Amino acid sequence: MAHHKSAQKRIRQNARVRLRNRYYKKSTRTSIMKLRAMTDGSEASKFLSKVISMIDRLAKRNIWHENKAGNLKSSLTKFVSHLG
Repeated sequence: MAHHKSAQKRIRQNARVRLRNRYYKKSTRTSIMKLRAMTDGSEASKFLSKVISMIDRLAKRNIWHENKAGNLKSSLTKFVSHLG
């Protein structure tokens, strides 16, 4: 256990940030799964912009690596374009 006051505070802050990051990450993964399950092209293209903004937000906060975010956006865009 931490002995300094600042180290104890840092542990508390890290726990809060970790929970927040887990929430954003899980909700983004759920949205991606929902998008991949869609069959209607127009509905999927509308939903794609929301999912891409969620992915960009995770990359901006360094929760996901930029390359992972780019690969996800690319594959999801390709998927939606093939739906027609």
